[in-house]
Amino acid sequence: MPHLDLASAVERLAAQLIDIPSVSGDEKAIADAVEAALSVHGHLSVTRDGDAIVARTETGAAERVIIAGHLDTVPIKDNVPGRFDADGTVLWGRGSVDMLGGVAVMLSLAAQLDAPTRDITWVFYDHEEVVATKNGLGRLVRNHPDLFHADFAVLCEPTSAAIEGGCNGTLRCEITVPGKAAHSARAWKGINAIHGLAPLLTVLSAYNPAAVTVDGLDYREGLNAVAVRGGIANNVIPDEATLTVNYRFAPNKSLDDAKNHVEALVAATLTGEYSLVWTDESAACRPGLDAPLALSFAAAVSAAGGGQPRAKEGWTDVSRFGEMGIPAVNYGPGDPELAHADQEQCAVSEIHACRAGLEAWLTE
Repeated sequence: MPHLDLASAVERLAAQLIDIPSVSGDEKAIADAVEAALSVHGHLSVTRDGDAIVARTETGAAERVIIAGHLDTVPIKDNVPGRFDADGTVLWGRGSVDMLGGVAVMLSLAAQLDAPTRDITWVFYDHEEVVATKNGLGRLVRNHPDLFHADFAVLCEPTSAAIEGGCNGTLRCEITVPGKAAHSARAWKGINAIHGLAPLLTVLSAYNPAAVTVDGLDYREGLNAVAVRGGIANNVIPDEATLTVNYRFAPNKSLDDAKNHVEALVAATLTGEYSLVWTDESAACRPGLDAPLALSFAAAVSAAGGGQPRAKEGWTDVSRFGEMGIPAVNYGPGDPELAHADQEQCAVSEIHACRAGLEAWLTE
């Protein structure tokens, strides 16, 4: 079994993690290593569920926070094992950004902080990079809800060592319009279903997405056509066409609010027959940056050089905490635009900054 040295420099620990292949569905080796490394620390109670590990302090502090990160990566592409550049300032390798750099920060602090000023639930989970139904965090919440009572949560997703509060929600639906098949040489005998989508495509292309301020952070929405499907042959007028629409919505809206917005827009645009089926839905999460714990965390990160909080434009697992009524933010090393890239790389300075910010907050 691979060995993790939690006492090593945090960037070296990140390199050790990268060297254990952990593509989604193949997390057992890294989960075994994490469990073994944490289990020797008497101040932690360790629970394992599949390839997810939860380690908790039990000091009796008045507040409890969750700090979470996923162990899996997207598929490897000649970028394992990891490596440092010549001057040791950049760590290269699969997962250096998303998100084994953040996991290294978590493991390093979990081992060190035996008397934090607020109790900590450290969550290391599997299957984040695949379909939501397999997500290890969701499974943990279902199987061990008692482990997820907390006042605040930090998800160590890559944010370039800045706080990104909450997240946008996301919805996808398929809108299908009927037509009538005919030979394309006699098109007037049929009804072109693809053309029937034109009014909706026109509205979507002209759609002005909202910019919404929530808890002092500005979230940009988006409503876009992302796929079109229709037609059976190049000489047949299509008798059915389907448009896939993706709505990214701000955390001032519930799932029902967001669905109602899309449904109303489609109903106002398509005057003929159509069907609308929801194929994917994930709630948004409010950042809750006015909560005392959030304010203290932002202050600690700022003191460590992390700058001012900003909005998380995409969707992350902080949404799962939001659904439980737990304010949550994203905070981790690495440029998110380099996540999943063949040349994935993370500045060592950001790994150190995130460790310093979390340590300052958890010991203040």
